[in-house]
Amino acid sequence: MTLQTNLAQPDTPPIRLVIHGGAGSIERSKLTAEREQAYTQVLAQSLAAGYVILKAGGSSIDAVSAAIVVMEDSPLFNAGRGAVFTHAGRNELDASIMDGATRMAGAVAAITTIRNPIRAAHAVMTQSEHVMLIGQGAETFAAEQGLEIVDPSYFYTEFRWKQLQKAIAEERVLLDHDVDFGIPQPGKDEKRGTVGAVALDRYGNLAAGTSTGGLTNKRFGRVGDSPIIGAGTYADNRSVAVSATGTGEMFIRTAAAFSTAAQVHLLRTPIAEAADNALREIAAIGGDGGLIVLNAEGHYSMRFNTRGMFRGTIGNDGIAWIGIYSGNEMPVTNSPVAITP
Repeated sequence: MTLQTNLAQPDTPPIRLVIHGGAGSIERSKLTAEREQAYTQVLAQSLAAGYVILKAGGSSIDAVSAAIVVMEDSPLFNAGRGAVFTHAGRNELDASIMDGATRMAGAVAAITTIRNPIRAAHAVMTQSEHVMLIGQGAETFAAEQGLEIVDPSYFYTEFRWKQLQKAIAEERVLLDHDVDFGIPQPGKDEKRGTVGAVALDRYGNLAAGTSTGGLTNKRFGRVGDSPIIGAGTYADNRSVAVSATGTGEMFIRTAAAFSTAAQVHLLRTPIAEAADNALREIAAIGGDGGLIVLNAEGHYSMRFNTRGMFRGTIGNDGIAWIGIYSGNEMPVTNSPVAITP
């Protein structure tokens, strides 16, 4: 686990975007160069989408949403088009977003026809009196707001379908796909493919968002931590913005995102230490995963208690740093990626 900090000049209002694409047992030896490059490319595109908004003076909320939309549209991640299947053979999607300036928040859960769940969560926050909408009600609301509605077949990918068949045959519930990035095998570790972003805009406002397809072979309308404010997502200008990925039930039971923020706000705990404390609580009850954390000074941390986490960050200088494996947070490519608006 590692820590990075913002190095912008003191007279420059810091902007910062941090993203994740899931944590788990991700090993360099198990990921082909082609697959690694594919993940790196999407992460870079996600960072670019949020960066151009922040660089132009846009809001942290808009940057978070834009960054997550890129990952939702990619079949590589367990969110949006790449979402896993339920036991019934459906894709049920969850997402949430929170504004650190106002502590307004929006979330959707168990939706099946909204192309970009994070946009639906944003609409709930800004266009309704509520925080969370679920199922058909959320879909009706999204349609009324003019969001893109798709046939459920849009979310289908062959990899995810085969993954479901494997899980059903073995009577298992899987968090995502295994370390070989193929069809899961018994006894192997799986990657947690939830996506998320946290951002700081030039006005000092924080925001956080998270999106997921949940568990392969999940039943009974199961909902994890991603759409739950305080569990998978939290943002407060007085402390930090947080997005989580991992074993959702344990993140709910420990209120992981809020716990991280509360430590920073009330105890003045350093952000990396706060994230590590939250992950220890999760580990103590049998869970694992990761957190991205960002404060209003632009300092950030990407912490995880697994072997790797898809992650990246960009700040004032427009240089995107991307990581996959544990250890060195330098980019997985030989040089950083320069992004200009």
